[in-house]
Amino acid sequence: MSASQIPSAPLPTAEDVDAAAARLLGFAVRTPLVFSPVLSERTGADVFLKPETLQRTGSFKFRGAFNRMVQIPEEARAAGVVACSSGNHAQGVAAAAKILGMPAVIVMPHDAPALKRDRTRALGAEVVGYDRRTEDRDAIARAIAAERGAIMVPPYDDPHIIAGQGTVGLEIVQDLAALGRVPDLVAANASGGGLVAGIALAVKRVAPQARVVVCEPAGFDDHARSFRSGVRERNAQPDGSFCDALLAPTPGAITFEITRRIVGEAAAVTDAEVARAVEYAFRELKLVVEPGGAVALASLLEGRLNVSGGTAVIVLSGGNVDAETFTRCLAAT
Repeated sequence: MSASQIPSAPLPTAEDVDAAAARLLGFAVRTPLVFSPVLSERTGADVFLKPETLQRTGSFKFRGAFNRMVQIPEEARAAGVVACSSGNHAQGVAAAAKILGMPAVIVMPHDAPALKRDRTRALGAEVVGYDRRTEDRDAIARAIAAERGAIMVPPYDDPHIIAGQGTVGLEIVQDLAALGRVPDLVAANASGGGLVAGIALAVKRVAPQARVVVCEPAGFDDHARSFRSGVRERNAQPDGSFCDALLAPTPGAITFEITRRIVGEAAAVTDAEVARAVEYAFRELKLVVEPGGAVALASLLEGRLNVSGGTAVIVLSGGNVDAETFTRCLAAT
């Protein structure tokens, strides 16, 4: 990694994940860790699911947003917060802002699912649209923040966001420990990498031998390419997959500094394979999962994770799917 790519912010630690868990207590849902007989029989491993589809706002994103925002001093909250998101971080920030009594502005792409835009507004946030191909969302958000004196809440590349998302991994290792187990593999979806970086911090402390795998849509495998090259690679296009939650242009500087050291492994699946996973989750697991939330599951179903034997955990990171997309997935198999 070149000097220009090394983040200046301090890297979060497993102890920061512990502190985030204390802040989230009573606000975030402690989602269950669910053993799946059907996936275990299919793969030859003991497979558990972590359904963040059941989290407040329907995805893991509330964890990081609340952990970041609850630490904003009371005297600074009146000016509010600004965030960029295609939908799940948007809803997490909006929900956290509502709880904390803060105004929120979310910069969202025009092609974000209507369900996510509508729910963000319903939580009380102001939505500002932009075009993924012709406009810079970060520049728009910075201008709004400067005008209003608001605080930026990044979607992934922030130590407090990463620590909050890491509580997913903390709950996984705690719940497995109650069963007398440690994970051999934890697979999680990645856009900018905040979730998988946080999970790795929590998991590797308890199970340093465990494999933590980044799962990405084909064509948006910037983490896999970055692991191979040692520098943060960019995706060629800003869109082109229906996994709208996973289309960040490049891994975060902070997240990659963590994942390149303690993750280093990735899997990719096509949209068609993700659609089959969404359908499988509905038919066999009785769960509603959005495409971006089903990429790790698709990686398992398509044999990309090499999980024969041992204890594997698949994180279902979100369930915010509109009826049209969901119906299309059900009909695609």
